[in-house]
Amino acid sequence: MVMTIVGIYTLYVLITIYVSVMQIGYINLIKRKTPVLLSAADFLKAGNYAVAKEKLSIVNTFVDYLVFIMWIGFGIKYLVSQYYTMANEAWMNIAIVMSFVIINYIISLPFSYYEKFVIDAKFGFNNSSLGQWIKDTFISFVMTVVLGSLVVWGIYEIITNFQLWWLWSFLFIFAVVILINMLYPAFRAMFFDKLTPLQDEALDSEIQKLMDKTGFVSSGVFVSDASKRDNRLNAYFGGFGKAKRVVLFDTLLKKLTTKELLAVLGHELGHFAHGDIYKNIALVGAMLFAMFAIFGNLPDSLYLELGLAKEPYVIMILLMLFMPVLGFIMMPVMGVVSRHNEYEADKMGSELGGSAGSIELANALKKLVTENKSFPLSHPLYIFFHYTHPPVIERLKELGVDVGYIEKSGTEGKCEADI
Repeated sequence: MVMTIVGIYTLYVLITIYVSVMQIGYINLIKRKTPVLLSAADFLKAGNYAVAKEKLSIVNTFVDYLVFIMWIGFGIKYLVSQYYTMANEAWMNIAIVMSFVIINYIISLPFSYYEKFVIDAKFGFNNSSLGQWIKDTFISFVMTVVLGSLVVWGIYEIITNFQLWWLWSFLFIFAVVILINMLYPAFRAMFFDKLTPLQDEALDSEIQKLMDKTGFVSSGVFVSDASKRDNRLNAYFGGFGKAKRVVLFDTLLKKLTTKELLAVLGHELGHFAHGDIYKNIALVGAMLFAMFAIFGNLPDSLYLELGLAKEPYVIMILLMLFMPVLGFIMMPVMGVVSRHNEYEADKMGSELGGSAGSIELANALKKLVTENKSFPLSHPLYIFFHYTHPPVIERLKELGVDVGYIEKSGTEGKCEADI
C-alpha cells in the first residue's frame, strides 16, 4: 500500500515536471518569433520571465518530492518520537501536526525569497525591501501557527468523538474556507496592505452606479498600497454579505483610464451577478469532500506498513501530504468551469460599459498583459493543467478584437491578473 501511495505521488511529480518542461521548450521556441500584444523587447522579456519562473517551479517540485519521501520514510515517525511523551493528547496532536507544517513552511522560504529578490527583481517587478519581506513572512508564519493550531485542534476533537469523522471534518474545514473568504479583506488590510477609501469622488460615483446595476452592495471602495511590494496591476472583490469590499491596487489606478477601470470592475461584477464565487466554493467543497472521503477510508494496512498508529495526527499529516496531488487532479475540471465563467464575466463587463464596453475591456486586458509582462502564448498542456483564466488572446477575440496572425502550432496564453 505504501508503494502504491509513493507511486501515485511520483507519477504526479513526473507529470508536473513534464508539463513544465514542455512549457519552457514552447516559450523558448516562440519568444524570438513575431511578437503578440507586446513589443519585440517586452515579448522577449516576458518569455524569459516565464521561463525563469517555470525553472524555479521544477526545482521546487523536485524538492517537495524529496521532502515527501523523507516524511513517508522516517519524518513522521521522528516527529511522533519527539512528542509522544506529552501528557495531554490534544496538545500532542497539535504539536506534531504544527511541527510538520512549520518545517514545510521553512523549507519553502528559500524559494519565496529567490522568486521575489532574484527573479522578480531582475525583471523589474519587486518593490519590496528585505525588511518588508521579513515582516510579511513573520506575520504569515504567526497566523499559520495560531489559526493552524485551532484547525488541528478542531479536527482532533472530531476524529476522537465521531465515528463518521471524515464527513464532519469535511464540513468543519469547508466552514473554515468560507469564513476565510469572508474575513480575507479585513485580515489583509489589518496585517499586510494599507487600505484607504477611494478619494476620487467622481470615480467612486461611477463605481457605485456600476454596482447598482447588478445589485452589488459593498462596505466601500478602497485603494491598496500594493505598489510597495511590486508593480503588477490587479483588483478584487472580497468577503460576503455586508463585509464585501471593492479593492483596487494603486498600480491599477495609475495605469488604466476611468473607462478601462470600470470595464475591469464590470467584469468582476459579472462574477457576482452569475454567482461565480459560490460555484468556485462548491468546486473547492467537492475537492475537499473527495479528499476526506478517500483518507477517511484508507485501510489499516497502510498505517501498519508505515509503522505508525492510526492516530489523528497521522491522518492529518497524510491529508496535507496528498493535497497537492488531489489539487492537481481537480485543477483541469476547475479550470474548465473557471474559464467558462471568465468568458461570461467578460461579456457582462462589456455590456455594463455600454456601446464601447468591449473596446474598453479589451484595452484594459492589453494593458494588463503589457504592464504585468505576461507572456501571451502557452503550451496546450500547460493551459489544460494550470489555467483558471482563458488565454487572453481568446478573450480578446471574443470581444471582437483582431489580435493578428497566430501560428497554428501556437496556443494563446493567459493574463496573470485575477480578472
